[in-house]
This record gives sequence, C-alpha cells and structure tokens, in this order.
Amino acid sequence: MGKTLAEKILSEKSGKDVAPGDLITVPVDFVFGQDGTMPLAIQQMEKELGTRKVFDPQKVGAVCDHASPSPSEQVSNVHIFMRRFARENEIYFFENGDGICHQVVAERFAAPGKIIIGADSHTCTHGALAAFATGMGSTDVGAIMAYGTTWLRVPEAFRFQIDGDLPKYVTSKDVFLHIVKEITADGATYMSMEYQGSTVDKMSVESRLVLSNMAIEAGGKVGLCPADEKVRAYLKEHGREGEYRPLAADKDAVYADELFVDASRLEPMVAYPHRVDNVKPVSELAGVPLDQVCIGSCTNGRLEDLKVAAEILKGRKAHRDTRLVVYPASRKVLADAIRLGYVETLVQAGAAVCAPGCGFCIGRTVALGDGEKALSTQNRNFKGRMGNNKAEIYLSNVAVAAASAVYGKITDPREVL
Repeated sequence: MGKTLAEKILSEKSGKDVAPGDLITVPVDFVFGQDGTMPLAIQQMEKELGTRKVFDPQKVGAVCDHASPSPSEQVSNVHIFMRRFARENEIYFFENGDGICHQVVAERFAAPGKIIIGADSHTCTHGALAAFATGMGSTDVGAIMAYGTTWLRVPEAFRFQIDGDLPKYVTSKDVFLHIVKEITADGATYMSMEYQGSTVDKMSVESRLVLSNMAIEAGGKVGLCPADEKVRAYLKEHGREGEYRPLAADKDAVYADELFVDASRLEPMVAYPHRVDNVKPVSELAGVPLDQVCIGSCTNGRLEDLKVAAEILKGRKAHRDTRLVVYPASRKVLADAIRLGYVETLVQAGAAVCAPGCGFCIGRTVALGDGEKALSTQNRNFKGRMGNNKAEIYLSNVAVAAASAVYGKITDPREVL
C-alpha cells in the first residue's frame, strides 16, 4: 500500500513504517518562535526543564515580527529578553524589519522532508516545500529547543485534487477559500491537507505557500504540496539548491477523504465577517464600503503579490476615503520590490508601505476603529483580529484588494480592469 506525503516524511524521520493514528517521536530539523510566543517558551525551559541551553544553535530561531518595530516599552522589553537568549545560545535571531517568521523560514530553512515546528499556528506554511511543518504551543516548543525531538500522532490525509487553469484574477487564495467553504473551518481537523493536480503543478512556490499557510484555517495539522522542479528553483533562488530532493505521495496512497476542484470554474472569492469559511464570490459582496485595505501578511505579502498590486495600482490612486496599507513579508521581498519599482508605484498610489512584519494582521501596530470595515489579504477575519471587536474584516486575494482600494469598496477586478 502506498503512502501519503505526510506518512512518507514521518516514516523516514521516525525510522519505522507509520500509519495514521500511530504515536511517534521524531527529530526536529528547525524550531522557532516569535515575539508573541518565544518568551513563554524560554520561560518554560527554565521553569520545567531547569535549562536555558538549546540542543543545537543551528536549528533554533527567534523572530521579532508580531509587534515590529516595537510599539511600546513592554514589547521592547520582550525583544530585549529574546535578544539576550539568542546571544547566549548563538541561535538565529531575526530583528525588527527582517520579516515575518513564516516567510523567513521559507527563504532560509524549509526544504523537502524536514520536520519544522514553530510556536505559531501558521507554521504549516512550509508544507509548500514538502516539509512536515506544524505549529505547537510554547511549552512544547520550549521542550523541543532543549531536546531537539517531539512526539506526533500520524495524521489521516485529506486529498485535494485541483485541476484546470485558473481564470484571470483568480489565485491560490481563491482556491483555498473555495475549499474551506466546501469543507468548513473544522473540516480537516488534525489532518494532512495534501494539494495535488495540474493547477498545483503550474503554481509558483509563492502561490503554493498560500495553500499551505491557510491549512490551519480548516483545522489541518499540515498543508503539503509535492516537491518538484518549482521547489528546486525556489531553493536555488535562495542559495539552497543542495537541500532539494523530489518528494511526493505515492500514486496508490490511501486517503481518509478527497475533494475534487475544477479550478477553471472558480472566481475571485471573499470571506466575510467573522469566519474564514463564510465565503461568497466577490460579485455577491461588491459595493461594501471600505475604510481600509491591507495587502501583505504571511499569506499574501510576497513578491508576486506586490507585483500584482503594483500592476493594478499603477497610474491610479487609492480612494480618498480608504486607507491602503502594505506590509511586505520579508526584507528580501521589500528589497526586490524596491529594485523592480513596485514600492514606488504603491507609494505613488497612496499606500503606506511599512517595514516587513505582521502589522495589520493581528492589530498590534495597525488597528481598526469602531465600526470600520477592512478588506485584507491575511488569513483570518475573527472578531477582534485586527485589534477591535467592533470592526469587520473581509478577506480576499491581492487583485481584489488592490481594485477595491481604488474604488473604496469591495470591487470585482474583472468588472473594472
């Protein structure tokens, strides 16, 4: 019997033939935390394990991204605490402006077959590079930092067979929003969401990162794409081609569930408040007035996203009643976007282009006011997610967001561009 991609990776890493439901112990190839979770992980190391020493400095990272640059003395003190720990252990440390942890890890560490654990739920992002990547709590991450291993229950797998050419202004974000609409926000709880098909094969790694990033929004333990020549090219671009190897599920793998998606029939989708699975075609929500449009985050803050935004906004201005905020996902993304002229275009369109980080997504440095409505390219629209329980968040792809910024209301880019 063939194996799913998750079973393949976990069998190799555990050194035994695994099946769904098995409890296993595996070595961890990279573990990280961010400024909202890393301090607790360090404290748990000290309190529960009596140590501050990490198992391998080359396999541990800390990132200042959730409140970056620091907006308060409390956050600044948290950053100081992290810096001291990082210097003491000589681990990887990423400063204010280096980028969002998930983008940094994708660029620097993720590779096929690796086990990656992060103290952040969207660690599943790195499954786009065929890594078994998942988020855990700070206590678990503290133990991993000390010992270098973790336990897992081998997940059942949910296969998403996605075929066909995506229409214009339809992206991997819309593919996922369609999927979560079909299976609901808990439809893949603790499952390996495995994306396959001709549509996935044609996607860039940047687009696949969106599918994997949002797996947790359907309850997934991991979101996995096969490692192919696109992954090789991505690793080569980041100076890590030597870490590439082809990796995919067996053709006769057995899945607990399957969903077939005809990508050619999809249209731009919008998730409306206050759940990610409250999804409708953009045409049904067009006209909703917007106070703010946000482009960026660990979901859609990559170079290809900024390129789309710049192409749509070139020669146009954001609506006078709508604020436009842009957060690139990493320092490299920002530098490339500057070099290619995307940032200049966005600034001329009226955007506030900010230092790479999480920014608006969690409302720590960019928040909404009472009764305001925002359209964002992030991954969550829970009540209070952007810092205000009395605000509303809509989610979309970058093309919808950019077009909506111009018109000051939710806009179908197919109708106006």
